[in-house]
Amino acid sequence: MIAQIEEFFNLKTADVPQDDDVEIKTPVTEQAAEVRKRTYHEEGFRDGSRNSGSPLALSICLNAIYAKFQNEEKELVEKQQLAKEPYINEQRSKETEIKTLSISEESKKQQITQVESNIRKVKDDIEELKFEINELARDPEKYQISASKGASAKFYIGLIILMPLSLYLFTFYISTSYSAFFKILDANSITVVMNILDAKAFEKAWRDGLLEGVFVTFIPFVFLGLGYLIHMFGEAKSKWNYLKIGLLFITTFVFDAILAYQIEEKIDKLNKDFDSEEFNVSIAITKIEFWGIIFAGFVVYLIWGVVFDFIMKEHREKDKIKHEQQRRKKDIQIHQDRIADIEIQKEKLIEELSSIKKLSVEAQGRIVTLQRIIDAVIIPTKEYVLYASEYVQGWITFVNEQLRISQREKFDLQNECRACYDENLKNVGASEDSQNSVYMSTL
Repeated sequence: MIAQIEEFFNLKTADVPQDDDVEIKTPVTEQAAEVRKRTYHEEGFRDGSRNSGSPLALSICLNAIYAKFQNEEKELVEKQQLAKEPYINEQRSKETEIKTLSISEESKKQQITQVESNIRKVKDDIEELKFEINELARDPEKYQISASKGASAKFYIGLIILMPLSLYLFTFYISTSYSAFFKILDANSITVVMNILDAKAFEKAWRDGLLEGVFVTFIPFVFLGLGYLIHMFGEAKSKWNYLKIGLLFITTFVFDAILAYQIEEKIDKLNKDFDSEEFNVSIAITKIEFWGIIFAGFVVYLIWGVVFDFIMKEHREKDKIKHEQQRRKKDIQIHQDRIADIEIQKEKLIEELSSIKKLSVEAQGRIVTLQRIIDAVIIPTKEYVLYASEYVQGWITFVNEQLRISQREKFDLQNECRACYDENLKNVGASEDSQNSVYMSTL
């Protein structure tokens, strides 16, 4: 029976703040409070007399007293409204907070959607740039690039032609310069051609001395340098540059003529007799071998210059396409860096959205808790301690004044009653030093 009563009146502390600043404003007048205290005191005296001051009976009666106090508080509608007013205000504040969080949540979702859209757009731009890189070589005019299609093929074909021409010019000028300036012709020379194109001219020049070797080694670079200068002057179209080009051609021709004249002069001295005229320019220009040497060098040199100029132009066309491809590759890298920055921004927005959702859930949970408090009965425990103590005082008064037992037994009985009183306060979550804390009953 006792266990059933205790279970019936089982109370637990409500999930509300136990704050000393919470004050319950009671409309009950001081006179009414005194009457209520006296009633509890008299009821404690009467119940104590009925139960001979039994501590066990006191424990059960205190549970009943708490239930009675709860019912009395429940009937005090105005007092309950005043007690619940802070929780109602907090609930309204949380509802306003939830609306604000809902607006923020929707805003964050829109921002995330916009960021994702930006990422997709940048990725589309990257794919377009990659496509353009592949298409540039095939159709440069499509992208407003003035470069010839197939420039790479023309460039490599010209390079293949230029290499043997360069090798020919090296061989020709090494041989002719050695024959013109260093080689000594003798009667054993069989033909002019053999005297001019000496297969061992390079080896013989270095064997003759350092000066001879250096001269025949580097003289071909003089002609190639002249060809390069002709190309460079031809880059900028102007009368002055055209004049320079003309002078360079004349210089090359004159140099070839000097080589031819030197060689023809040596041949003439080898074949000269007493009746022969002194060799001079007028005689040299009548010699077919003289012009053969010039054209074998100068004409091939002209061909080399034309091919070299063509290759350089093709390389320039190729560079235009390559430059545009490199520019697009740099744009791709910039876009990829931008995507990384946007991804960081997206992660930040997702974290903020998650935080907003968490706050919203917490606020909704708090609203549910507050609603349970508002729907329940709020018990002012300080007042209960006051009235419970009056009830126990009445009980103890009976034990002291009316119960016929020894003083020692009365002392022990009072201690047991006090222990029951303390246990009851603990069970209902109250204490004598509580300062207007409020609790919610689960009944």
